[in-house]
Amino acid sequence: MFPKPHASLTPNTFEFEQFPLVKPTGFREYDARWLFPKEINLMGVQALGLGIGTLVHEMGVRPDIVTGHDFRSYSSSIKLALIAGMQAAGLRVKDVGLALSPMAYFGQFALDCPCVAMVTASHNDNGWTGVKMGANRPMTFGPDEMGRLKEIVCGGTFQYRDGGSYEFVEGFLDTYLADLKARAKPITRKLKVVAACGNGTAGAFAPKLLESLGVEVVPLDVTPDYTFPRYNPNPEDMEMLHAIAHAVKEHGADVGLGFDGDGDRCGVVDNEGEEIFADKIGVMLARDLSKLHPGATFVVDVKSTGLYNTDPELQAQAVKADYWKTGHSYIKRRVNELGALAGFEKSGHFFFNEPIGQGYDDGLLTAIAVIEMLDRNPDKSMADLYRALPKTWGSPTMSPHCDDEVKYGVVEKVTQRFQAMKEAGETVGGAKITDLVTVNGVRVSTEDGTWGLVRASSNKPELVVVIESPVSEARLHEMFKAVDGILRENEGIGAYNQTI
Repeated sequence: MFPKPHASLTPNTFEFEQFPLVKPTGFREYDARWLFPKEINLMGVQALGLGIGTLVHEMGVRPDIVTGHDFRSYSSSIKLALIAGMQAAGLRVKDVGLALSPMAYFGQFALDCPCVAMVTASHNDNGWTGVKMGANRPMTFGPDEMGRLKEIVCGGTFQYRDGGSYEFVEGFLDTYLADLKARAKPITRKLKVVAACGNGTAGAFAPKLLESLGVEVVPLDVTPDYTFPRYNPNPEDMEMLHAIAHAVKEHGADVGLGFDGDGDRCGVVDNEGEEIFADKIGVMLARDLSKLHPGATFVVDVKSTGLYNTDPELQAQAVKADYWKTGHSYIKRRVNELGALAGFEKSGHFFFNEPIGQGYDDGLLTAIAVIEMLDRNPDKSMADLYRALPKTWGSPTMSPHCDDEVKYGVVEKVTQRFQAMKEAGETVGGAKITDLVTVNGVRVSTEDGTWGLVRASSNKPELVVVIESPVSEARLHEMFKAVDGILRENEGIGAYNQTI
């Protein structure tokens, strides 16, 4: 039998090479992330593969699985270790090679595989690895499946099975891009587009797709370099957005598009170099798509702007907004449950259902949607469309460090603190509390519409803080000061990655 994984082992020891290492905290709410090799070694990845196969059979799902890997120096070796474990557990593996996460999700449909295991650390810094998994297309695992997988792997309760096999699917990148191009409508407007890839995996995909649509492409950081020398490929980080904005102004582009490390997210900068947070892009796309699909339902995460509920143009199209838990698996599942036209996350995960997409998050499909929106508004620039939104002042996603072992407890204490303040009639940031949404962390709203969110990050040892005010920039800062003050009543809160 394969050895039971250890929760900790010291690298460069005989034990490290003899036993699997799997740190239990790597099992997140809806995927898995570890520092490699500090928190997981290759034998640990084999154990994960055995666990995935054991769970798939336990769920009664046909054991066909598609896998791929992102562009990191160690991702290919991790994928091979994962495949070894999955085969030993009786899974029939189809390997699409170097891939974006949405390419692997597409493979579930195109290759008729109910299951997926994509080796990627997404936008996490270099040194991280992970796996995005699912066994019911287009959904990926949620907390129940991830909890059960953790039990199997950490407990070493693997079930070996015969029948495992391996097939490499040659040329699948071109198949994936051809499907995306077929979904796009002909572009009649002359457009110049900056395509920023942060030296990550998307550099092999995004420029080629955009050129096939007939737009002029200005490539930015598309050369592969897994050290990510300029910035982390994360379109939520201001450093990447600033680089895109500079390129847009330098080249006179109509729009700048930034893709994250595994290509399932897309960030946007307008033609004037203004960085547009993804939740506002979602409102713009909802405005555009609701004209084609009046009465549509859009699922949005709790980090997102309140405009989905208050925008007059969306109200005129009888749009229904459903605020739900942050996280690609949560939003994906909710879009599927409600039959929503699309789901939008402030992080830039956008999920388009039929007739636009197949329900999973794909940054390249988001890029197509943005370009088609511009094409349908030939007399307006991206900046014009952005200015047409009601004005609000919003923060980027801000993440103070907080260890995985304590972050959920901190959020629970902050939630209880806000609940007590509301019951006592206290103010936050100088305004009365009118509403608390606790579906995912706590989102506290005040009487003037200003709100703040605190939740635990699902994939890193961090908390997440977001603030928005429809009143003024001053109210934005007042609310942030108040929320941060309550947050720091707790021990273990570190520095922010970025602040306002």
